[in-house]
Amino acid sequence: MFNPTREEVRRFFCDTWKKKTEDQILTPMEMIASDWMVEHPEYHAVLADPEGAVAQDYTPERGETNPFLHLSMHLSISEQISIDQPPGIKEIFESLTKKLGSKHEAQHAMMECLGQVMWEAQREGQPLSPEKYLEALKKLN
Repeated sequence: MFNPTREEVRRFFCDTWKKKTEDQILTPMEMIASDWMVEHPEYHAVLADPEGAVAQDYTPERGETNPFLHLSMHLSISEQISIDQPPGIKEIFESLTKKLGSKHEAQHAMMECLGQVMWEAQREGQPLSPEKYLEALKKLN
């Protein structure tokens, strides 16, 4: 299992953004990530400053969204949908996209479920429960 450090994640997104803005060839994963970066212009300045990005702390007390966590969740959900894992997530996503009128808004709704299930798993010291995740996702439709 790949478990990148905070710095590695941030450098991946910053390097991908640099490649995207310079019209360089992107890997398939970078292409998916860059598509989500384009959807979030509010993160472009952060992505263009790798050293600042690596040094920045995002805490709930500051009221800031962590752009790297947000983009990572988009990337994770995109991967889940592409392989339909957990089983049924692709159908939920398609239905939610129709309901909300946007793939982006559908992913943001799904992100809330993923974040909640991740938080519960961390709090309980347990692995993430695909069953709880799917249960939460089904409530969105």
